[in-house]
Amino acid sequence: MDTNAYVAFLVVGVLLVAIDGQFIYHSGKRYLRNTQGNPEAGASMTRLVTVLFHLVVLGALALLSTIGFPGGSSLPSVVGRIGVMLLVLALAHAITLGVLARVREEQVVEEMHTRGRGVDPRAQAPIDRQLSEPVVSPVPGQEGRNPQVSPSVEQGGPYSTGGNLV
Repeated sequence: MDTNAYVAFLVVGVLLVAIDGQFIYHSGKRYLRNTQGNPEAGASMTRLVTVLFHLVVLGALALLSTIGFPGGSSLPSVVGRIGVMLLVLALAHAITLGVLARVREEQVVEEMHTRGRGVDPRAQAPIDRQLSEPVVSPVPGQEGRNPQVSPSVEQGGPYSTGGNLV
């Protein structure tokens, strides 16, 4: 590959990586905006993921530029390299989106976990109040809910008491 084709490939590759990285950064920042009530934490996490994306893809671009490609320095060779670069870029983009989705999922789980603590039980939805109460039967005199048990078919009560076990 001659110098002009080499430089053209690198310029096109770097531009593609920079544009895709900016898409990831701005979209990821909005996606992770409310990280535990702190919007700066989401922007910081997105910045870290985006920097990693840039480093990995630019490294792949540098390695791809040194590999021999059929066609020598002709236009099909440059187009072929750009095609391989686009495939690498798509794979890196998909992995980055997976990382951002996992971070967001962890945020949602943490938010749901911490939401129940320190909240007035009357302010919670009925299902949330039930989930925070103990499942076991309370000791006589202790507050709490009794577990819901379906009646047995034979006796019509919550438990079978003795009888024939087959």
